[in-house]
Amino acid sequence: MPKDKIIIAIDGYSSTGKSSFAKAIALRLGYTYIDSGALYRAITLFAIQNNLIKETTIDEAALHKALPTLSLSFSAPSSASESKVILNGTDVSQQIRSLPVSEMVSPLSALPFVRAFVDNLLQKWGEQKGIVMDGRDIGTVVFPQAELKIFMTATPEIRAQRRYQELLGLGQQPLYQDILKNIQKRDHLDQHRSHAPLRRAPDALLLDNSQLTPQEQMLWFDQIIAQRWG
Repeated sequence: MPKDKIIIAIDGYSSTGKSSFAKAIALRLGYTYIDSGALYRAITLFAIQNNLIKETTIDEAALHKALPTLSLSFSAPSSASESKVILNGTDVSQQIRSLPVSEMVSPLSALPFVRAFVDNLLQKWGEQKGIVMDGRDIGTVVFPQAELKIFMTATPEIRAQRRYQELLGLGQQPLYQDILKNIQKRDHLDQHRSHAPLRRAPDALLLDNSQLTPQEQMLWFDQIIAQRWG
């Protein structure tokens, strides 16, 4: 284990299990877990609830004006399975995982003023180090100085199946093909947005977990820690 606290940045494609992996790492090391993707989802939910998104059109001016009124935070988790997202005093952890939010989170998160708003929050939380943070541009934009960077990937089909099972567990009735199309669309948008596109940092370690169990991923992580700081 590192002698001094470090920043661990986990980037990668949607539905690769970044959040679950990051939570497990934070619990293992006694670090704070911060889910940047949940912040973008919470802002998207806020925009939907306040009619700032109509069909697929975002009212950018109104959203920009409204951002300073948002209060975003995470509850203090006591285990890797607990991580509640609080939006203006309300727990929205399940609502932000709905398909309507998933369909709009990529175009909304591509807006430079939204990314600047979230980056500012993340950088403030990261000043004390001892954090694990996951998202799309943590290792390239938010914390390029992170001591350990990991980039996660898996096939779109496997990611869609994982997302399908997650939504079923939340009591929703999604269609697998809709989820697969959404993931493919998000991949394209994330990779081709003009501001902070999804890409692997040159010094990020690649983790393809298409065929790995959570236990095997943690074994891989333990080996990395042992090699670098053992």
